[in-house]
Amino acid sequence: MEFFHNPNIDWLGKKWYFLAFSLIFSVAGLLSMAFWHGIPLGVEFRGGTDAYVKFAQTPDLNKIRADLDRSGLKNPRIQQYGAATDNEVLISLPEVSKAGEAVDIEAGKNAVINALEASSPAAQSAQGKKDLNNSSVADVQDSLISKDPLHNGGDPKIYGDLARTIVDTRDKAAGGVLTSVDQIRVDPRIANALRDGFFISNFAVRNVEIVGPTVGKQLQHQAVLAVLYSLAGMLVYLWFRFELIYGAAAVVACFHDTLITVGAFSLVGKEISLTVIAAILTLVGYSMNDTIVVFDRIRENIKLMRRERLDVIVNRSINQTLSRTILTSGLTFLTVLSLFVFGGEVLHGFSFALVIGILIGTYSSIAVAAPMLVAYTDWRARRGARTVAMPAGGARKTQKAQDLRGVKARG
Repeated sequence: MEFFHNPNIDWLGKKWYFLAFSLIFSVAGLLSMAFWHGIPLGVEFRGGTDAYVKFAQTPDLNKIRADLDRSGLKNPRIQQYGAATDNEVLISLPEVSKAGEAVDIEAGKNAVINALEASSPAAQSAQGKKDLNNSSVADVQDSLISKDPLHNGGDPKIYGDLARTIVDTRDKAAGGVLTSVDQIRVDPRIANALRDGFFISNFAVRNVEIVGPTVGKQLQHQAVLAVLYSLAGMLVYLWFRFELIYGAAAVVACFHDTLITVGAFSLVGKEISLTVIAAILTLVGYSMNDTIVVFDRIRENIKLMRRERLDVIVNRSINQTLSRTILTSGLTFLTVLSLFVFGGEVLHGFSFALVIGILIGTYSSIAVAAPMLVAYTDWRARRGARTVAMPAGGARKTQKAQDLRGVKARG
């Protein structure tokens, strides 16, 4: 299947436009990382605590920040995520423990809960009661056993089943946040026991992630090494398959793709998590594969079009592979775009990296790798090099040999 029949686009004639485009986005990303937003690392890399909190009403971010600050949780990063109607907030903290305390999931969760409850009228008027929206199955079970509203001797099995029903109702039917005990369809005696033992806040901490600073630094180091090793491996592979300049051009194109993708995350303020690193490594391979397809066609056409200039051969090769590029890249882009739109918040960073990376990876195969190959060949020619740019493996010929054949033919 072909979208174009014998296209004749002068891609190399537009190389200065391509260079300007790449410079604009690369420099914008670098400036954002250096001066504006920095590199927005996820909790896996920077260390600290991420608390995912759902509110019953539209959250007031300024009030949340003030509550956290009053409780000693300094420099929080607060942002809404998901649909606006979900009333969900991500609270990112550099640390939640005080000196000498162990950092664990419960410590982080309790620190955020205590900070948000400090200004809650429901919490202040409920001395000795627990928050039903932030209680576990075990908390509910223990409270019911101690009150024994069914007068069955505190049967742990019966009250355990009831506790799981109550928590499931909260998390599933009520969307994670109860506004009243009346939302729970249980025996009136159980409902009264819940009112006696619990109060209902306007929020629920749905999930907490904590990474220590030492582990975060190690993951940063390993993520950088993973990207660099992948680029080095690709360079060696293309060096043996083609020539060193082919490998260098492909690696520069991949580095260009990685820089623009990370810069895009910085510009929009999206966190770079481990799943984003996985997406970047995927894009390195994807972009490299697309570049190899173009280089393969260049190698074939060099043998068939011996008398043509290299820029003409490269243009012809890109045009010949254009339909294939649109088919493969276009279908892949539609897939990841669907993942970005419908995949939910958990996959948002991963799919965003793929959307940006596939567009830039396809572009760089045409607009970065191929022009770099031609530019290097022209530079060698200007320096007086006698070797014609040809792939390795027996196809290398020198200008001197061609001149000798011409002399013999005339003789």
